[in-house]
Amino acid sequence: MNIHEYQAKHLLQEYGVRVPRGYAATNPLEVETALSNLGDDMIVVKAQIHAGGRGKGTFTDGYKGGVKVVKTAEAAREVANRMLGNTLVTAQTGPEGRKVQTLYLTEGCDIEHEYYLAIVLDRETAQSVIIASTEGGMDIEEVADQTPEKLIRVPVSPTMGLRSHQCRQVAFALGFEGEKVKQFGRILMGVYKMFWEKNAMLVEINPLVTDKNGNLSALDAKVSFDGNAIFQHTDIEKLRDLNEEDPKEIEASKHDLAYIALDGDIACMVNGAGLAMATMDIIQSFGGSPANFLDVGGGASEAQVTAAFKIILSDPNVKGILVNIFGGIMKCDVIANGIVAAAKNVDMTIPLVVRLEGTNVEAGKNILRESGVALTPADSLAQAAEIIVEQVKNAG
Repeated sequence: MNIHEYQAKHLLQEYGVRVPRGYAATNPLEVETALSNLGDDMIVVKAQIHAGGRGKGTFTDGYKGGVKVVKTAEAAREVANRMLGNTLVTAQTGPEGRKVQTLYLTEGCDIEHEYYLAIVLDRETAQSVIIASTEGGMDIEEVADQTPEKLIRVPVSPTMGLRSHQCRQVAFALGFEGEKVKQFGRILMGVYKMFWEKNAMLVEINPLVTDKNGNLSALDAKVSFDGNAIFQHTDIEKLRDLNEEDPKEIEASKHDLAYIALDGDIACMVNGAGLAMATMDIIQSFGGSPANFLDVGGGASEAQVTAAFKIILSDPNVKGILVNIFGGIMKCDVIANGIVAAAKNVDMTIPLVVRLEGTNVEAGKNILRESGVALTPADSLAQAAEIIVEQVKNAG
């Protein structure tokens, strides 16, 4: 689960990280309130969407940049009027962009230098990793791609936690001296504590800046949390912005289905995350493109399977469906009944290929054969993928 920058900064403040004074605004009246609090001085106006690259983004009306630094309240008001309700397209939003429904107006900062600081979960080592660089700012992706040696990486043991010597190690690598070493250490300790206590997957400050007075502060922040642990943090759950999420994914969560929308045209309905990944891979190996990741789980009911089909068919990009079920806890006859029920409840006009294997597989196949539903059975995953890719190509 992702949160907005202004929400991330409020959390960082709770953990002792300095951030510029700022106010969120969702309408012109709130913009005026924010401006009255900030005064007629340097102001930064930031579009709040769940995507990076806002500063380099372009609105659909041609207006450039989702982050603007202006010198007066009047200029900030004009910028806010251009951004609010407009659609911002960045490298991470895709061509459809994201509608800006919230702005964040902050006081300006006299920047001396920009740094990058993040803590991220490394799944390969099952540890959190500190990533830092002296090259913070909008071009950090280019730094990581073209000069990876400029990135500092320090793993943190989950049993030992972050130690003081590791804070000094990163501080020295960033070139800090004297009081700034201590100041950076307090920030890093706060960021790590937040990362650990809130079950975060990523806490990123970009840029972390030093100002002319020698203070370190977070000018921008991005935080994402482990969705499986949100139930432990009601305060974090309240920060969820459904306007920033795919409606299909929201609907899937209501039925306890694991669904992630992709940009292909062949929908997948599978039980088990590993099998789902393998199904998407083999679709691509035959020249197709998966439209989603959908794991109905090991014990899905007929109602959940029906809901899964409705969610899949609500995507206008879907041109075919591949169902790949290995019956273990969830029996093949249950999934077959779900397929039949879903097909009869919706207008199934696209190719459907079904591969069943496992518990009660023959009963499941009989249900499908006798249902009258237009579908193509397959005996193996490879055969199923080859058939659906061919059918979608022919239909197109």
